[in-house]
Amino acid sequence: MPGRGTGSLSTVLRRLDLRGAGTDLRGMLPRPDQATEGPIAVVKEILADVRARGDEAVRDLTERFDGTRPAALRVPPEAITAALTVIDPELRSALETAAAGIRDFHEQQLVGDHTYERDGIVVVGRKVPVDRAGCYVPGGRAIYPSTVLMTAIPAKVAGVAEVVLCVPPDKTGAVPLPTLAAAAIAGVDEVYAIGGAQAIGALAYGTESVRPVDVIVGPGNIYVAIAKREVTGLVGVPSSFPGPSEVVVIADDSTPPDLAAVDVILQAEHGPGGLAWLISWSEPALDAICAEIEAQVAVAPRRADIESTFAAGGYAVLCDSPDQAIAVSNTIAPEHLELMTEDPQALVPLVRHAGAVFCGAWSPASVGDYLAGPSHVLPTDGTARFGSALTVSDFQKDVHVITLSQGALERAAPVVAVIAAAEGLAAHAESVLRRVGRTPRDS
Repeated sequence: MPGRGTGSLSTVLRRLDLRGAGTDLRGMLPRPDQATEGPIAVVKEILADVRARGDEAVRDLTERFDGTRPAALRVPPEAITAALTVIDPELRSALETAAAGIRDFHEQQLVGDHTYERDGIVVVGRKVPVDRAGCYVPGGRAIYPSTVLMTAIPAKVAGVAEVVLCVPPDKTGAVPLPTLAAAAIAGVDEVYAIGGAQAIGALAYGTESVRPVDVIVGPGNIYVAIAKREVTGLVGVPSSFPGPSEVVVIADDSTPPDLAAVDVILQAEHGPGGLAWLISWSEPALDAICAEIEAQVAVAPRRADIESTFAAGGYAVLCDSPDQAIAVSNTIAPEHLELMTEDPQALVPLVRHAGAVFCGAWSPASVGDYLAGPSHVLPTDGTARFGSALTVSDFQKDVHVITLSQGALERAAPVVAVIAAAEGLAAHAESVLRRVGRTPRDS
């Protein structure tokens, strides 16, 4: 019977027994309830306030949510540069190493102009960057200089002239030094000590201090994610939903229990609202890993955040087979998928929905979070069904330049005119027929 208990050894992850349930699992798997009416109403109120009152609303909301009222919202450029000389040299070196890899990876995504020709019609496709991009970096429970690199560097590689960063201030009203140092390394042009939905409002609508942007990217809590959805249309927002963090670990009898356990935990330590799933077709492996998870959580520095994630979105799933394990993962469409099995590459072709896939015991998701190269801004909340990691294309537009010779238009005109007539658009037909010396009656 799907969903029956298995005599779990762990009180940390809830058990799901899906043996016998097949691979069509739509509607069968639990998910945290993300966008409830309460947060949506709050976000709409915040956005309306920022749009109406600008800086003053941002200051009031910062005081309300972050416990500080900044006199100036923009961080002085000299403070960004100075942060590089203040942070620990080892951290600076690590950030510079990570930045180099991220930059190199995204440079491989660049596509030059391309030309298509057919029967006298010439189309040149151009990639044109947006003028101004806004990057949101979370704060509060932790600081994320890595997210500065993972958002601002793709924008700069794409050719964006002005990259703007918003990050919540700490209780003193300051932006953490590692975050400012990462901004300097990434080439960020402006930094603002603004967090939450009010930051999204400031970037989208503009205020006295913040000029509006063309695109907003970056992860955040449910309020930030909803705010980005609310301003879509006014500004560009990638289609995926980069919200609370998620991980699915698929394991078998070959998997070291301690490594699988720490990888289930690592995304959960971001805090509540995300997912942490362990999936296996081996009950002994599931029991051993769950026991190890319980032991590691008991001594984890961020135990409260981990347990809050597990309480709403933590599951240990027993399956019939590797095929069913991947079917569970595809149904969840997780942000991070770890294939910690004897032959992970054999499972990769079955994966259809995941933000990023990590293969084998030597490829933890944490390397993707900091160093591998692709952006760690990934789709969550099931949006990996249609969304992808942040890439340079999120900061660029396709502009097509179309040129026809006289002969090409003479050949195209009858086709255009017939279709235009069928649509009842007489001027469309006439625009081509006039050029070739014909009238609608002639066609």
